[in-house]
Amino acid sequence: MALYENINLEKGMYQAKGKSLTDVLESLDPSENYVGSSLEGLDAFSRQLKRFDIKVSGEGSDCVEKFFQSSNSAALFPEYVSRAVQQGMERADILSDIVATVTTIDGMDYRSITSEPTEDDKTLAIVNEGATIPQTVVRTSENLVKLHKRGRMLVSSYEALRFQRLDLFTVTLNQIGAYIARAQLKDAVDTILNGDGNNNPCAGIASANSGSVSYEDLITLWATLSPYQLNTILAPTDAMKKILSLTEMKDAAAGLNFHCSGKMVTPLGANLLHTDAISSNLIIGLDKNCALEMVKAGDVTTDYDKLIDRQLERATVSCIAGFAKIFKDASTKVTY
Repeated sequence: MALYENINLEKGMYQAKGKSLTDVLESLDPSENYVGSSLEGLDAFSRQLKRFDIKVSGEGSDCVEKFFQSSNSAALFPEYVSRAVQQGMERADILSDIVATVTTIDGMDYRSITSEPTEDDKTLAIVNEGATIPQTVVRTSENLVKLHKRGRMLVSSYEALRFQRLDLFTVTLNQIGAYIARAQLKDAVDTILNGDGNNNPCAGIASANSGSVSYEDLITLWATLSPYQLNTILAPTDAMKKILSLTEMKDAAAGLNFHCSGKMVTPLGANLLHTDAISSNLIIGLDKNCALEMVKAGDVTTDYDKLIDRQLERATVSCIAGFAKIFKDASTKVTY
């Protein structure tokens, strides 16, 4: 009998600090042992699904009750829920396009580091022999990063779901993940604009023409960020329409590129991202490589006790995260 078929699954596996069920299973049943076999490419959790013949997607996907054919297979259900929610977060996520780094912590208290370089620090001058080398001061932030718990509650009985196909239930869980991702993006935008509580709000410039966005505004945005790179622009629907309507965005070469590849030309080579987390008269420009840090207290968590015991009603799915600014001047905004 294969190793993965001998593993005894139980609730305690969800209590490993800083680890998901998949992490625990990988430590017991490493994927590297299956290189060259028919199971290559599957992680430890997927092998357990195969062990109990549970098909969660595609044609002929099983019903929810398939997870509860035994106590061992029931222990897989919370991980399936977490992974489906995480999948929805990833599909709706643009945080990866604006976050420089992700820090995962075990507790709820976290103090980030920051550096506020002066103009002299940004331009490294020649150091003469025997002279003092200029310093860049890195210090811990005065205030802790604020972490927010975002989640949803499953309000349904097991009886109502037991005969539902898993691929349909996955769609619902994906949508919960999308809600969480949008809420986290709103938290990130708020941190960029108003700071993380350490006196570091986003600086701003006013549009040359109130109520409209001009190419000159984008040039000013680019120049203001220097020496940081303008590689990401966040804009709400109204601003997106105005930017894409600019003459510079509609030239022949831009249209040809869109028709050939489906990729829009972007202002000054920056990644143009649409979000409704910004008020309608703002555009945010930032250097995604050094503007924002995401702090997570673990990944998606579920009420595994309730889910394993089929007490789906009022079982919660949540994720705890917060954001901190790294370099204050690595982001700015245009008000029009």
